[in-house]
Amino acid sequence: MDQSKILQALDQVPDPLTGQGLLKTMRITELKVEPPRVWVSLSLPGIGEEEKSRLNFACIEAVQKLYPEADVHVHLNTEKSASAAIDKAVPHVRHIIAVASGKGGVGKSTVSVNLALALRELGLQVGLLDADLYGPSLPTMLGLKGQRPQLRKLYDRPRLVPLDYEGMPVMSIGFIVEPEQAVVLRGPRLGGIIKQFFNEVLWPPLDYLVVDLPPGTGDIQLTLVQTAALTGALIVTTPQEVAVADAVKAMNMFRHPSVKVPVLGVVENMSWFTPKELPENRYFIFGQGGGAKLADLGNVPLLGQIPLIMGIREGGDEGRPAMSQDDPLLRRPFLELAEKVLERVQWREENLEPTRPVQVSR
Repeated sequence: MDQSKILQALDQVPDPLTGQGLLKTMRITELKVEPPRVWVSLSLPGIGEEEKSRLNFACIEAVQKLYPEADVHVHLNTEKSASAAIDKAVPHVRHIIAVASGKGGVGKSTVSVNLALALRELGLQVGLLDADLYGPSLPTMLGLKGQRPQLRKLYDRPRLVPLDYEGMPVMSIGFIVEPEQAVVLRGPRLGGIIKQFFNEVLWPPLDYLVVDLPPGTGDIQLTLVQTAALTGALIVTTPQEVAVADAVKAMNMFRHPSVKVPVLGVVENMSWFTPKELPENRYFIFGQGGGAKLADLGNVPLLGQIPLIMGIREGGDEGRPAMSQDDPLLRRPFLELAEKVLERVQWREENLEPTRPVQVSR
């Protein structure tokens, strides 16, 4: 019996959480071969009894297909370690970053898309979730309009497979409904879709999942903090006072005593207008200082100032985000933002307790 061939056979068995092979997702903790016996140890914290049983038989079948005489014993460890004791909706995602704002039109989706792409360019495994169910922007901004996610049956459970943008998994309600279709949903149904995006989508193992939230402090935001253990939130504003006044409310929602999601910092979008032909010139169309003021109010850093550049807007409309273009003038602000976000996440990990999903008391 060839141990490497047995490992390859086991890698054809899908992980119940990600749909990828057990070897690829590092679920196999031990493999011992003493012909005709084969012992396989797997670590899958938190899976249910039904999935546990189906996975057990799938592993036995995979090995016996290769070696029919094999006597296969599968040990499944489903207990959470002390370091992973928090009930995570997606335990294979290390960090979940919510990108929020107090009002619409401040460029939150532009920040989310390009931040995710910048983090990926820094060598991280990144996914992007469009949680703005009323006004999904990702299909347009990523040039994926009209595409549909595949449905895959995994251990008799239907699961959605994220779409792929240049190697980055992405999901949006805009991939499921028609572009002109109005999403008319009440609170419980909105919450149900957000939960589905975490529990019924085959996200691969990720370092970061960036979540683009709708504006405000409504049902979607509340469901998110009840469903997922967020690493932190970024608050997006423009420099003008009316945007800052609303952004304070979004910030305070995350900092509410019953929520306790750390605010990593503030991103000021449309900080100034820079014409392409005059790259050194700055015209402060929306005023100055709004991002710094919001950061001071929240006692958090101003992580980035994104200029209002024609190419950023055009790229979003044409499905070519700034980070997917070659122009360093478009890319630099988002790469600098991504580096600051990584620094803040490291600070947050070293100084604050892990976030727990909000418990709803009735």
